[in-house]
Amino acid sequence: MDPTADRLVAAARALAKAVARLRFGPPVAYVYNPLYYAWPVHEAYLRRFGTGPKQVLFVGMNPGPFGMLQTGVPFGEVTAVRDWLGLEGPVGQPAQLHPKRPVQGFACRRSEVSGRRLWGLFARRFGTAQAFFAAHFVVNYCPLGFFDSAGRNLTPDRLPQAAATAALIQACDRHLRQVVTILRPRWVIGIGQYAAERARLALNMAGVQFGQILHPSPANPAANRAWERTVSRQLQTLGVWPLGKDTKRPAVD
Repeated sequence: MDPTADRLVAAARALAKAVARLRFGPPVAYVYNPLYYAWPVHEAYLRRFGTGPKQVLFVGMNPGPFGMLQTGVPFGEVTAVRDWLGLEGPVGQPAQLHPKRPVQGFACRRSEVSGRRLWGLFARRFGTAQAFFAAHFVVNYCPLGFFDSAGRNLTPDRLPQAAATAALIQACDRHLRQVVTILRPRWVIGIGQYAAERARLALNMAGVQFGQILHPSPANPAANRAWERTVSRQLQTLGVWPLGKDTKRPAVD
């Protein structure tokens, strides 16, 4: 057992319990907590790849309907998780399930575009998951998925300002601080504006440098124009990745 992974697992368990107690008002009608129903795969992700200190911590916003909500892994597009990360396992069901938002686990046939782009970039640049995770790690700021009564996805930045939202932010801030204390990264990189802003607000630690990359969601028009090349340049400009080192295979967006 790795002590670093053990600490990440303990922190994730505490986060799962903290957010499970929260109750959200309209427009939120359904809340999915994959840290509960997909815990075996999430724990396997932490234990396999959350070992030792990291140089770079990538922070996403929250689980996508066809990503982490299906597999329990951040940006967890099924094919990437199963074939590149080498993870698979049982996935249960949320406490309340919207009929238009089923959880099918690794049987889900829908591809999470954001996850396919993100893990695809890492795969083409580093070759193996082990090579990527030697110095990098990926977490989501918020572990919950939110849907309205019609099944529309609600991101954390669209939640009403209420006591539950404030308590959610408090729990997520605390967890992110724990992850940074455990992994001791030099860089914390927000995937998109919301995650970058939350990371800067949550963290006040000497020696941590912040950055932001373009979110890979197809809902973002800019992400549909050479996302991989754009993000590679952003990370090189920041100094996170060495200049002049291109991906191992041609970029695919």
